Amino acid sequence: MSESAAVTAENPAGAPGGEGGANYLRRYLDPKVLSKITRLDLRARLVVEGYISGMHKSPYHGHSVEFAEHREYVPGDDIRHVDWKVWARVDRFFIKQYEEETNLRAHIMLDASASMRYGSGAMTKFDYACTLAASLAYLLQQQQDAVGLALFDAELRRQLPASSHPAHLKALLQELSLARPDNKTDSARIFHELAEQIRRRGIVILISDIFMDIPSLIRALRRFRYDRHEVIVFHVLDEYELTFPFEDNTLFKGLEVPVELLTEPRALRKSYLEALDRFLAEVRKECVNNLADYVRVSTADPLDAALSGYLAFRRRTLRSGAKR
Repeated sequence: MSESAAVTAENPAGAPGGEGGANYLRRYLDPKVLSKITRLDLRARLVVEGYISGMHKSPYHGHSVEFAEHREYVPGDDIRHVDWKVWARVDRFFIKQYEEETNLRAHIMLDASASMRYGSGAMTKFDYACTLAASLAYLLQQQQDAVGLALFDAELRRQLPASSHPAHLKALLQELSLARPDNKTDSARIFHELAEQIRRRGIVILISDIFMDIPSLIRALRRFRYDRHEVIVFHVLDEYELTFPFEDNTLFKGLEVPVELLTEPRALRKSYLEALDRFLAEVRKECVNNLADYVRVSTADPLDAALSGYLAFRRRTLRSGAKR
């Protein structure tokens, strides 16, 4: 599966609508979904060891930690962390915070290329991906953690830096609501540009159908891991892409390349599913080899089930003592 394989049947769902105002809040933050997700043990074990826990303590005992920033002293803080040099200059108490003790900084990289337009049901891949991104951002902000957003196709179309400010979530959701999937994917340049910008250690969340150059994906995974980021890849595919249920003669149209193919799909089903299995196996293998968590989701999956399944996997990993 490559960029040229990003084709769709003639019956895709339409691109996201143009709701304005507060509608995007209801669109991407379904209260029924969020109420189920928030009952999970999110504070203790969401995604990364030690990053999202009640006090954000470092899991890397015995290792040095890097100075990150100052914050003003509040009663109860350990005075051993008071920066006396700053006190001498400004006559106020400030505490040194270190990278492992600060709140999580998460960076959501959302694929907004044309192949994400496809949808066989109520939600396109892009709608589903936006809902996933919005839910993660909402939950992270409930933890007072910082979350940023990067929308990309062949260009880095829109970027919001990581922030934990309450108004930031509204801005992020508005960007998701206004975005429209378009153009081809140029993952090599985009991933390199984003890697250069994300300096502080955190978590990188890629949400995409991965119809892109796989060697570019591999290089990005290695770069992010070299910079000590935790990485999660949410591989979003439409249920029809996974099952190829077409029966009658079908016109397939390229979404990122100008290709049309009228064919009898039953003659293609076996070879298509075999090629799909190889593609999925390759993506999963490269994620595992580069210590990135891989989560494949279908647009037919309830969002809370997709997230809770992943969080359950992380809990089992932590309990078994697996090391990153």
